[in-house]
Amino acid sequence: MKESKRLVMEWFSKWSSGDFTNLPISANFSHTSPFGTIEGKQGYIDLVAANKDKFLGYTFSIIDGVYEQDKACVRYKAVQGDFELEVSEWYYFKEASIDKIVAYYHIGDIREDRKLQP
Repeated sequence: MKESKRLVMEWFSKWSSGDFTNLPISANFSHTSPFGTIEGKQGYIDLVAANKDKFLGYTFSIIDGVYEQDKACVRYKAVQGDFELEVSEWYYFKEASIDKIVAYYHIGDIREDRKLQP
């Protein structure tokens, strides 16, 4: 298995188990989505910790993936209760970690109970 695929599978495994403090991400990790960009591993973990109800408890179905040496693109479906989201994400790797993710999905109108809290 390519290292890029192994890292992506580890990412999904950690999310599935709720182990977000041990994600395979670099100290300078950045995550960009329709909500904006989160910079730094600790900032990302802090945001997830403050919004566990919105980040944890998902089941993931990987629809497709392309894995290269220093990047990957994965399309998947995430389901949490009655909330479903199809996502395409680009993963960029550096020194055996995920250094950057750029996520694409349609968020439409954000329900009040789905809004992130600072």
